[in-house]
Formats: sequence, structure tokens, C-alpha cells
Amino acid sequence: MRPTLRQLEYIVTVSRLGRFSQAAEVLNVSQPSLSAQIATVEQELGIRIFERSRGGVQTTAKGEDFIERAQKILVDVQDLRHAMVSDAPVGGRLRLGVLPSIGPYLLPQVIKEVHHARPGLRIVVREENTRDLEHGLKSGRFDLIISTPEDHPNTVQERLFNEPLWIATAVDDPLARDLQGVGAEDLQNRIFLTLDQSHRLSRIVFALAAECGGVVSDEYEGTTLDSIVLMAASGIGVAVLPDLYARRQGIYRDEVRLRPLKVTNANRDIAMLTRSTEGPLPGQRVLTQSLRSVARGMGMSILGD
Repeated sequence: MRPTLRQLEYIVTVSRLGRFSQAAEVLNVSQPSLSAQIATVEQELGIRIFERSRGGVQTTAKGEDFIERAQKILVDVQDLRHAMVSDAPVGGRLRLGVLPSIGPYLLPQVIKEVHHARPGLRIVVREENTRDLEHGLKSGRFDLIISTPEDHPNTVQERLFNEPLWIATAVDDPLARDLQGVGAEDLQNRIFLTLDQSHRLSRIVFALAAECGGVVSDEYEGTTLDSIVLMAASGIGVAVLPDLYARRQGIYRDEVRLRPLKVTNANRDIAMLTRSTEGPLPGQRVLTQSLRSVARGMGMSILGD
């Protein structure tokens, strides 16, 4: 029966990565074979899924519909396979998407608490940027996501906590001596370093730079928080960092100095989000409770209490 599951996987992977060459590498197939399989699907269905160009691929309107349906099929097959081979006690399974600036610093303790409260619940976690989390929730690839609520309209939102922001500077930067925190006046004419624009943090940093009279670097966009910390260590600018990263990892870096930001709106809300068409999911309540409990223990301002 065509298209096959493998062909669906090819198409979804190309859509996610934006290039045939990268998709072929990830899927461990030759690029000509990948292209031929996708062309076969397009020919048999009489549609155009991708428009190719030197800059990558663009998905057509018909292709967007195809990919959304293909993702749901692949997720259902994955769930079926898991249900048949799993020896875990019945307790539910949640596919959770989370921002990479949150996941590794918050979730280990949360998962531990959830496992203690509900041992049979399995949580499958994937870290992705804001844009991909939105797409994953809409397509059904995620059951729920942990992200910044303003980026996900038309969802059911359960606000969890408010997270302050910090800056990282080179050790010889004058701001490194300000132990009480850094104000807007201290950042005038400064260069701000941030993640690429697929992350909400980038938009927050652009707003902060405008408020402080600074400018966001147009020469470097990081893909990880570690990368922008290293750039700050070189002295080319100040890196803006979320509190969870700053206090769980950043303060242990010898090559930079971290200082809290004392600027209006130097924070972000974090929420649990689900599709508006779904009711409460099995295990969602215990996960939300654990997220708030662990965040409270880390000194966050809890929302929704």
C-alpha cells in the first residue's frame, strides 16, 4: 500500500530539516534514493509536496496538509508498537515537548517526583525550539508542551512559573564587578547575544536591548545557551540567560561572570500547553503538580497557585 510508512518518514524528515541532504544523512540513505522515493509519492498522488531551490525546500499548501496527516499516522504507529512491546504497568504515556533552555535543568527532578507518585506513567521527552514545539503540538506529535504561552495561541494554557533573566559577561568586563545586579542604564550601547530567532528568548532579548538602548548582535546567533556563554566569555557582548540555566549550570562556568538583570520585563512566563480540542490527559495533573513543586523549590515565582 502506498505511500509506505518509510516514505512518510522520508517526507516528514525533509519537512523538519528543510534540506534533502540533511534528511538523507539523518535517515542513513543516499540523497538520490530519498529524492526518488518522495518523487514517487508525488507522482502517484498527483500533488507537489515540496518546491526545491538552492536555499532548501519549501512546503506547498497541499504538502502542509499531507505532512500534518503523515505525522499523525507515524505517531499512531509508534504508539501502537510501544503498547504491544512494553512490559511497563498500565499507567499512561505522555509525549512531552520542552524548550531546551528548561528541559535539562528542571525535568530530571520532576520526572523523579512523577515516577514516585505514579510509577506506571511513562513520559517521553523531546527538546525543541519554540517554533517546532508549536508545530509538534498542532500535528499531534506532542501531547503537551512546556513553553512560553504567548507563542502558542488557541491552546489550553496552564501557567506554571515566572522565570527571571540573567546576563553573562567576560570576567574582565566592568559589569562583572556589579554584585547587586545590572540595570537598564548599565546596558546602554551594549551588544546583546542570544539564540536564533526560532526561540522566544530571542524576541525577549530584542525587546530588552531596545529598552536598554543596546543592540542585538547581527554577527552571531547561538543554537544553545552554552554557545552564547562562550561568545560572552570572549568579550564581544553580554549573553542573556534564563534563571534555570544560570543557577543550575551557568554560575559554575569559570570563563564568565553571571549577574541578575534588574530591568522591567526581564523575565518570562512558562506554561503547560495542550491542544484546545483535548480534555485532561492521563497523568497531566501529577506532572503539572510536580513541575510547580520543583520550580517552587528552585525559588521560582509560581503562577496559578
